[in-house]
Amino acid sequence: MNIRQISNGIIYTGVNDRVTRRFESLWPLPYGVSYNSYLVLSEKIALIDTVELKEAYNLLDHLEQNLQGREPDYLVVNHMEPDHSGSIPLLAERFPDMKIVGNKQTISMIGGFYHITDPDRFITVCDGDTLSLGDLTLRFILTPMVHWPETMMTFVPERSLLFTGDAFGTFGTLDGGVTDFETDNPVYIEEAYRYYSNIVGKYGKFVQKAIKKVMPLNPQYICPTHGPVWHDHIPTIGKIYDMLSKYESEHGITIVYGSMYGNTENMAEAIASTLAAKGEKRIRMFNASKDHLSYLISSAFRYDGLIVGAPTYSMTLFPPVEAFMKALITRESRGKTLGFFSSFTWASAAGRKLEHYAAEMKTPVIASLEMKQSLSASSLEEVDIFADKFIKALHESRRK
Repeated sequence: MNIRQISNGIIYTGVNDRVTRRFESLWPLPYGVSYNSYLVLSEKIALIDTVELKEAYNLLDHLEQNLQGREPDYLVVNHMEPDHSGSIPLLAERFPDMKIVGNKQTISMIGGFYHITDPDRFITVCDGDTLSLGDLTLRFILTPMVHWPETMMTFVPERSLLFTGDAFGTFGTLDGGVTDFETDNPVYIEEAYRYYSNIVGKYGKFVQKAIKKVMPLNPQYICPTHGPVWHDHIPTIGKIYDMLSKYESEHGITIVYGSMYGNTENMAEAIASTLAAKGEKRIRMFNASKDHLSYLISSAFRYDGLIVGAPTYSMTLFPPVEAFMKALITRESRGKTLGFFSSFTWASAAGRKLEHYAAEMKTPVIASLEMKQSLSASSLEEVDIFADKFIKALHESRRK
């Protein structure tokens, strides 16, 4: 139970989920996940977002400890995804006088998901509207498509504190501390790359619009719906979201490969070894058949070099590698220095399929390599040529 006062009149009342194994039933949660909810206490009381339904009674316990017999006057809904809105029906029943605050699309979704339609229950807000609680004010900032159409953020100017919904969030439970100055941050920073690329990655242009709207407010606290409250590390998390939403990258090379019997894997190993021998240090390798897609996507978003390899499989691309390429296209990944390698036994197809996906990504293939059956002395020479081409293009790209 991580109840904390973040700032005067602002209390964290969220919950940890250490049971769910897949976020959105897709993405691994090795460190769990938090669902963050907050109380703003003034002459009137606002609850900012709720939690996933199965954690609703823990949220109610946290509220009871902090409300001291009072009831929330308002529930502000920044984001309607069910891991944040699932407790709305229970809270609406428990606090019948509580008004639900959201924008037009939020209120429509509440009707669709939870069949709460009485107009007297709602306060509809527009971009820039404010709601006075007494000595504290809520200012609403619409940030559509970060990453649903109804998303918004809520700013408390008197505390320079911003509730951001899923923006600036990360995977991982809050193990004791809540604010970044009382938590072990490296794991949250690492997971932020995976959270952004897996969940928000497609919506970079909308994230950029949101950043330009809210960062001039110079918030001293950023309170997302997943992960720690940011204070000391606002520049760090802000830089990650800014970089990734611009489809920019850190220096490094991701190698993603698939292999049925080890021959394509041998080529991947030879490429990695040759790149390292030529001075490349930050190389991340993933076996698409074994490593979860979540981590492949995260590394491909994070680093500027991407090399993908696969065997021909039933005259098409090896399925786990194809799933990875489709995931990049879905997320509109771009701006990579891209290389491909492929293998075949009697008929070549994987290379052409990889080229097809590169065209969909609108990304030129800097270097490509095809192997028949297994590595040989001549194919190792081709690996060396491949590595030289790739490194040259990568370094030229970095100088631009």
